[in-house]
Amino acid sequence: MTGKVSLIGAGPGDPELLTLKAERLLRAATCVVYDRLVSDEIIAMANPEAKMIFVGKMPKCHAVTQERINEILVEEAVAGHQVARLKGGDPLIFGRGSEEAAVLQTSGIEIEYVPGITAAQGASAISGVPLTHRGLATGVQYVTGHRQAGKSLDLDWKRLANVDTTLVVYMGVANIGQIAVGLMTEGLAGQTPVMAISKATSADERRMVSSLSHIAQDARAADLKAPTLFIIGKVVSLYGAQGLPLADDTAEVAAHG
Repeated sequence: MTGKVSLIGAGPGDPELLTLKAERLLRAATCVVYDRLVSDEIIAMANPEAKMIFVGKMPKCHAVTQERINEILVEEAVAGHQVARLKGGDPLIFGRGSEEAAVLQTSGIEIEYVPGITAAQGASAISGVPLTHRGLATGVQYVTGHRQAGKSLDLDWKRLANVDTTLVVYMGVANIGQIAVGLMTEGLAGQTPVMAISKATSADERRMVSSLSHIAQDARAADLKAPTLFIIGKVVSLYGAQGLPLADDTAEVAAHG
């Protein structure tokens, strides 16, 4: 019998943020195909008898191509496995889950979607910086700051430079300077506050607060590692307002305004 593939969101890093459904399917899976950003603690929850297949990618280093990952999912399901396809964050937010689902559907394989807490939500909640706030942000926009090799970062800067919304940039460390310039060119003020959070909700989390005009310089000086998320907008001014420290063992604050 052909098996099934569960596209599972592993959340932003903290294993306690994994959903109950995700944990149940992970423990029942006979094959686990997992990404680099899935924490060791979550991997340890897997069925000890499951076949474990690592398909993680690093910037400019894709040891396993997306095409090969698609093939692996089909092969393991056809072999009869109950496959847990484990992705950091949510599988349908910059996770290529929909691309994998399309291939599985074409192959006639059953799919189950299991949402996860995406990095933006995890970083927002752990830092106390809301993504929306009455009087500061009426909406939120998610965008990826990364493009495939050889392709330009052709974002809609005019739409993104909206003073009344919060902009969250995924995978933007390498291009944050270009992103900041694009936003300021379309009128977003240089003093707009920016929070950078590396490895949000994990034991290695680091935070930094800067401004749009200084974020590239400050992020480079802090040597922030992927995955780093950037929250851009007036809501960042609330950081520390809920009694959270502006600087502690996990925080680095740049005093640029």
